[in-house]
Amino acid sequence: MAKKTKKIVESASPVCALCEREVGFTTLHHLVPREEGGKHGPTAPLCQPCHSTVHLTFSNKELAVLYSSIQALRAAEGLQTYLHWVRTKRLDKITNRRGKRK
Repeated sequence: MAKKTKKIVESASPVCALCEREVGFTTLHHLVPREEGGKHGPTAPLCQPCHSTVHLTFSNKELAVLYSSIQALRAAEGLQTYLHWVRTKRLDKITNRRGKRK
């Protein structure tokens, strides 16, 4: 069986839509995950730390139903501590050591 790989699409924007930091590069986050019908829907440029944290914090179903906008993600209780922390950091990449939620 062939291994399925995800295509990472870089954004031209150097500013993360979630933490609002200027970073070296951003990737496009599907506001409604592709697996939940958002393949051709709106996207937002996120830095790698924010993109990873969003997907480790919320399931695709939660993202599709509850957090399908940047405003909703910024207001999410589960991201408040992280956003407060990351906004003061000068990093483009982090390693999240937690396992992915199911």
